[in-house]
Amino acid sequence: MLQSPPVTKPRPSPLWTGQPIVLVGLMATGKSTVGRRLATRLGLPFVDADTEIETAAGMSISDIFAKFGEPYFRDGERRVIHRLMDGRPKVIATGGGAFVNDETRALILAEALTIWLDAPVHVLAERVGRRDTRPLLRGKDPLKVLGELAAVRNPLYAQAPIRIESGHAPHETTVRAILEAIGK
Repeated sequence: MLQSPPVTKPRPSPLWTGQPIVLVGLMATGKSTVGRRLATRLGLPFVDADTEIETAAGMSISDIFAKFGEPYFRDGERRVIHRLMDGRPKVIATGGGAFVNDETRALILAEALTIWLDAPVHVLAERVGRRDTRPLLRGKDPLKVLGELAAVRNPLYAQAPIRIESGHAPHETTVRAILEAIGK
C-alpha cells in the first residue's frame, strides 16, 4: 500500500523585512541585553536609545532627571529616537517610557518591526531591586511603581505586532523566541 507524503504547511513569510527592529517594554525586561544579543545573531548594529540620550546630553539619565526633570528627558528621548529611525537595519532598545509618547510610538510602529518584551511586574521589581539606578523608582516601592506603570503602559506596548515573554528565562531563550517570531 502506497502512503501519501506527509502534508507540510507552508511556512509563513517572515515579518522582518530589513527595517529597524525596536524593542519596547517596561524597565528591566531585558531590552538592552536581549537587543545586543539579537543584533549579534542577525549581524546588525545595536543601538541603546538611553546611551544615545546620555551621549547627546553629555550626562547620565539620572542627572538629566535630577537637573531638568522628566519632561525635558522625554523630549530629548523623542528627538534621539527620531534620529535613530533612519530606515537602516539595526536593533534599537528603547527606554521604558519612549513608546508612551504618541508621536514616537506612531513613528516606531510605522517604520520598524516593534517587539514588546513583557515580564511579570514581580520579576521586574526583583531585577530593579539589585541596583538603584532608575530615576522613576528612587525612594519608592518598585513593585508599586512598576504595577502603576504597567497599568498605563502595557496597553500601549500591546500595539506592537510581536509580544515576547522575558520573565525568568535566560536572555538567550528570549532571543530565540524573537528569531522564531520574525522568521529567522
